[in-house]
Amino acid sequence: MKIAQIAPLAERVPPKFYGGTERMVSYLTDELVRQGHDVTLFASGDSRTLAHLVPCSHVALRLSSDARDPIPYHVMMLEQVRQRADEFDILHFHIDMLHFPLVREFAGRTVTTLHGRLDLPDLQPFYRTFPEFPLVSISNDQRRPMPPVNWAGTVHHGLPVDLLPFSPEAGGGYLAFLGRISPEKRPDRAIEIAAKAGMTLKIAAKIDKADQEYWDRTIAPLVSEHDNVEFIGEINEKQKAEFLGNAAALLFPIDWPEPFGLVMIEAMACGTPVIAFGCGSVPEVIDHGVSGFIVQSVDEAVECVERARRLDRRLVRATFEARFSAARMASDYLAIYERRLISQAANGNAIVPTQQVNNSLSA
Repeated sequence: MKIAQIAPLAERVPPKFYGGTERMVSYLTDELVRQGHDVTLFASGDSRTLAHLVPCSHVALRLSSDARDPIPYHVMMLEQVRQRADEFDILHFHIDMLHFPLVREFAGRTVTTLHGRLDLPDLQPFYRTFPEFPLVSISNDQRRPMPPVNWAGTVHHGLPVDLLPFSPEAGGGYLAFLGRISPEKRPDRAIEIAAKAGMTLKIAAKIDKADQEYWDRTIAPLVSEHDNVEFIGEINEKQKAEFLGNAAALLFPIDWPEPFGLVMIEAMACGTPVIAFGCGSVPEVIDHGVSGFIVQSVDEAVECVERARRLDRRLVRATFEARFSAARMASDYLAIYERRLISQAANGNAIVPTQQVNNSLSA
């Protein structure tokens, strides 16, 4: 199958540090190539991929000293995609909504994964305006605020099974918080849980400009007040393996409709259980009592700290391998691609169906 993957340009694919969407695009793209598909990736020029790379900016826009406005770069990328659209069986977009009016004439050969929150009021009239676009959610919970749309499926994220090594023991014995410093991620809850549990908390997190005031006014003072809290800052993939693998548990104390929560399966890959508040996708990701615990309060989270330390880390890892591998993710997307091509062929719109789809049509 000839597949185009269209990534955001804010970070490279994969990102050097924080960047969940670009990370998923990387894992999916490379796994599709490994499975024998002809994949072209439209992304920043500093991206690293097994696919054919079409550079659409010199470097990731977040790292560029010249880029002030991301919109012109994304529009120029979409013009390249539009000009080459007939080369591909399927075009898979990961840039939310910017492409909709530009590629409407071949919307049936597209798939758009929605990576962010969908409970914002401005989104409902937008998606009502473009009902023909096939959409993919990254959790079933993510769909709840949406109007009736053309859902093509739900595909949970996945990681390469050899990306993060399994740690049979929590060598550091601390609690971990990994992600982004923001009000909805609730690092303040993580600090409170660790303090009440009498354990060290290590925070590895990115601070966006939009959240700098929250850090300055709320979290930085809490870090200073608690001797058991260590702020590490943003970490890379190699550091992440050690950081998560040595933790007794990952704290995921969110209070917003998290679309997926990639860090949960990253911890599980290391064998590290997760203590998470039951918001958004959490009940779809965590197997309560097996890969971690789903809680509703700080006190309940504190009670689960010792229980999490007694969980079998081998079963945590096994749960990850069974449910959240990149191979499974790619297979789920391929099934969606094939259904799109079958639908297009049935409507007389397919260009050149792949052999795999021809087999499906004749079955």
